Amino acid sequence: MDIFLLRHGIAEDPKPAEGDAARALTAEGRRRLREVLEVARRAEVKPSLILASPLKRAIQTAEIAAKILNYKEEILRTKVLLPESTPEDVWQEVRGLRTEESVLLAGHEPLFSSLAAYLLGDPSVRVDFKKGGLMKLIVDSFPPLPRAVLGWYLTPKLAVAR
Repeated sequence: MDIFLLRHGIAEDPKPAEGDAARALTAEGRRRLREVLEVARRAEVKPSLILASPLKRAIQTAEIAAKILNYKEEILRTKVLLPESTPEDVWQEVRGLRTEESVLLAGHEPLFSSLAAYLLGDPSVRVDFKKGGLMKLIVDSFPPLPRAVLGWYLTPKLAVAR
């Protein structure tokens, strides 16, 4: 299985009346996400399933990914992709999806940097997961503790440097 970790794009500052969950992507955040996802489309990224955190900015990120990557199915919302979730909880969810060919997860920090390290089999690895960053991890088995292989990691800055 290919696992794609897509951190949400740049979001608005929180508004006191609405709270963190209602923060939307900014115009720049959308633009930079599209640049990353256009590179991913050219690299033939084709998720068979997209899961997103239920927070607005992650849902918007997943919707942009679905459009650009020509994903026609429903985007599934899951609380295991909330920022305060644990890598272990995400892995348990992914293990239940082992029949999928390619899964894209749209979520947040601090979860994604620790999730990437956990999936790579070494929680001490440090990952600077940029907003709008996209990482490909390859998993060929689903034991209790993961051992993924890093396929690649694309940041918005690299997407425009082409």
